[in-house]
Amino acid sequence: MNQKIIQITAGRGPAECCWVVAQVLKCFLEDVQKVGLTYTILQRIKGIENGTVQSVTIKLEGNEVTSFASSWLGTVQWIGTSTFRKYHKRKNWFIGIYELDLIPIKKIAEKDIVFQTMRSSGPGGQHVNKVNSAVRATHKPTGTIAVAMDSRSQHQNKKIAIERLKTKVVAVQLEQLKKSLSDEWENHLNVLRGNPIRVFKGTDFKKKKEVKTFKNKRNQLKNDLRNQLKN
Repeated sequence: MNQKIIQITAGRGPAECCWVVAQVLKCFLEDVQKVGLTYTILQRIKGIENGTVQSVTIKLEGNEVTSFASSWLGTVQWIGTSTFRKYHKRKNWFIGIYELDLIPIKKIAEKDIVFQTMRSSGPGGQHVNKVNSAVRATHKPTGTIAVAMDSRSQHQNKKIAIERLKTKVVAVQLEQLKKSLSDEWENHLNVLRGNPIRVFKGTDFKKKKEVKTFKNKRNQLKNDLRNQLKN
């Protein structure tokens, strides 16, 4: 399954741009669901005003994710009156939608885990205290440690320790991902204007449907035909 990480950001834009980010996010997620993609909000930075978003980072997954993303990436323009400054003269507001580098979540290899047995502590009677049934698992690449002393079986505790270690390592990698997203956001503080990939108008922020009609064209052709026959 294909994956992409998308960021919608107001850059250094004012509260109005942060409001646009919040509105575009709604439209974006509606489209995501329509095409059958799944999404996860990785990071959301609130704007100063209520109901605004400074930046949001989303992970998309699905077979059509590449073509879908390409239809949104770029500058988005909103044409409308400020929702915070009623008499502000500016009518055009811009935000950016970017693709971020995907940092893969690496699988844990057992060769990278160091196991150490030790005596269990806590309830369990004399048997637990006399036998080195507890297991400490250390992931060498990250230094992450997990301990299991749930069972009297060392083998069972080893399995539990591995599962706990996997959960912890994934959490560490996700934190690294979030940090990289913050770093990427710094690179997109200045949103480029011009040639917007999408334009929205009005405070309702609904898409303007284009109804294609050939009625006028047909009438024009009929008139041209009549004129030709008269001549």
